[in-house]
Amino acid sequence: MGTDETAGPRSRTTLEGFLRARRDRVRPEEVGLTGTERRRVPGLRREEVAVLAGVSTDYYTRLEQGRERHPSAQVLDALARALLLDEEAAGHLRRLADARGGRPRGPRRSERVDPHLLRLLGRWADTPAFVLGGTLDLLALNGLARALYSGFASAGNLARMTFLDPAARVFHRDWDRAAASVVAELHKAAGTRPDDPRLGALVGELSLRSTEFRVLWSRHEVRGKGRGTKALHHAAVGDLEVHYQGFTVNGADAGGQQLIVYQAEPGSPSEEALALLGSLHTAYRADEGSERDTGAASGRA
Repeated sequence: MGTDETAGPRSRTTLEGFLRARRDRVRPEEVGLTGTERRRVPGLRREEVAVLAGVSTDYYTRLEQGRERHPSAQVLDALARALLLDEEAAGHLRRLADARGGRPRGPRRSERVDPHLLRLLGRWADTPAFVLGGTLDLLALNGLARALYSGFASAGNLARMTFLDPAARVFHRDWDRAAASVVAELHKAAGTRPDDPRLGALVGELSLRSTEFRVLWSRHEVRGKGRGTKALHHAAVGDLEVHYQGFTVNGADAGGQQLIVYQAEPGSPSEEALALLGSLHTAYRADEGSERDTGAASGRA
């Protein structure tokens, strides 16, 4: 029986699972292997990866089976070339190898957002911005980001929002792309924090509750949240197209946090829509505060 990497405590990413998944995705012709013989596997055979990487088939087989625990840096570089890994995926491969050969680490401390960063977020009134934790928790949002995500039942974790909240299918005009991006980010997190119980619990929960997540997780795509464009839809202001940029947050308590900033093209309809969303949010908050004050006054009367 094969190993199910999407179930329970084994939901974390492993080196052997990553190697198998990436081997299955490389077509022989992409690495110069030609022939018309019928193949039983969708990608490369183990012996073909071994030849391309310059190692023995027995050694590579032990790696995939978890029986070889200390591959050298040279072997990992050769495997990355053989499997056509980009720089980010190659880095993930090295982190998985380091994690398997090292000692288990204790649980991580709860993530804390620096007060200075919180004040900075509050001063950005015309652009959505938020702090993203290592397991894609939304740790802090400014007013416009809260307004942008107001259609979700809870703006707590990007992965849960994407796969478990029906609002995501409307909010993301290209949901498939957004979902693949979220899973790729979680895979990268699994390489940098392999013993994080919160990450393992999140992957396990999503694997049980979402077929789409299980399929995407099995592909072992790896990608961080750097920069790009998102096509969104908000019930109050319609379609939006925003550029996003991720910035690493430094500090002893940051623990892999990122500051994510969304911006619309200057002078575009999306910029106007964001401005309208901001004004609607401000008006709503003002009305909400007025209702609270009225209720308090009535209670004192």
